Amino acid sequence: VQLQASGGGLVQAGGSLRLSCAASGRTFSSYPMGWFRQAPGKEREFVAAINWSGGSTYYADSVKGRFTISRDNAKSTVYLQMNSLKPEDTAVYYCAAGVYGHRVNEYDYWGQGTQVTVSS
Repeated sequence: VQLQASGGGLVQAGGSLRLSCAASGRTFSSYPMGWFRQAPGKEREFVAAINWSGGSTYYADSVKGRFTISRDNAKSTVYLQMNSLKPEDTAVYYCAAGVYGHRVNEYDYWGQGTQVTVSS
């Protein structure tokens, strides 16, 4: 599976962005998907995950209630809708395919990352 993330950018605090992650390969619908982020000088951290059907999701406490992960298996794409953005959400965001988990090593395939910058 090859993954291509897009949709990042510069936004003011309180604003919204929607990230997309397009996958190639016919097996996309069989993979749980996750979003992670990495800020400068920090380790990569879990943001959200969704199971293969989209029927189950879970989130890091830091984004719960503000971010929504979803997927469209017909389009081989997973999304991350980010609302009420805060400066501390600034990071490079990565999509990944693997198992339905929150650990970096549970994911086998990674996109290239897209920068999200939230100004105060």
